[in-house]
Amino acid sequence: MPGHPEIDDLLARQYGLITTAQAAGRGLPDRTLRDRVAGHGWHRMAPRVFLAAGHPHTRRAEVGAAALWAGERGAVSGPAAAWWHGMLDRPPEGIEVTVPRRCGLRAYPGVRVRRRDLSPADVVGLDGLRFTARPLTALETAIALPEGSTFLDRALQRHVGFPAVYRAYCRNMGADGAARIRVLLTAAADRADSAAERLLLALLRSAGLTGWVAGWPFGRWTVDVAFPEAKVAVEVDGWAWHTDPDRFRADRHKGNALVRDRWDLLRFTWHDLTHRPGYVLGEIRAALAGRP
Repeated sequence: MPGHPEIDDLLARQYGLITTAQAAGRGLPDRTLRDRVAGHGWHRMAPRVFLAAGHPHTRRAEVGAAALWAGERGAVSGPAAAWWHGMLDRPPEGIEVTVPRRCGLRAYPGVRVRRRDLSPADVVGLDGLRFTARPLTALETAIALPEGSTFLDRALQRHVGFPAVYRAYCRNMGADGAARIRVLLTAAADRADSAAERLLLALLRSAGLTGWVAGWPFGRWTVDVAFPEAKVAVEVDGWAWHTDPDRFRADRHKGNALVRDRWDLLRFTWHDLTHRPGYVLGEIRAALAGRP
């Protein structure tokens, strides 16, 4: 087969992928594409998107094919976009593409279509492909994953700032899942960690545990929840991205002082409180049972 330098260059940049429109624009008509699929090792990856022979069929190629299929009309979104942004270590099983409400694109196996008009501020070009921008991606992925609070916490630490995430939420308040996103953002915005403390107190009350005091004064510090008679102190860590160096040191100094004074110190995270409440209560009961 004669060489096509333009096509070879495009394939190198697009993970071996090419659309029928791109091929036709470079002198490769549909008939030739069909011939290459039939007898030269090319593969159809998505409607009107092909993987050239000699290029590996990878998960990145599958996500890229979905993005090329959507073209300028849509964007890869959700966990697949988070993976492409480097916010997830592993690619998700399914791929979500968000397209305008009146767009005629229909889902194909392995790809789910979500119909919503995105703001230009919520779309970004990466590697010549279109994805939802990091702030919206972080929000939509957080409600798609079982451990969404942990994911959003990590995303806020490493990949995107809270103001940008909040602006993305405001632009998409009417979208599916907005109520669940609001719950996560309320906790993330609570810099005093009072949301986590309120959740801990609700757990203690629901379990019928007594003898505790919220905001127990201890030296120059305050213990989140203390069982003074049993000398059991419970500290809650809300969202790790809020922890600055000064606060980190103060918390450790307080913890050391408690241990020196023969208190049992228990620390729990936001994830513990929201996803493992039984573990939290079990640890507290065990500490109380171990005291005379």
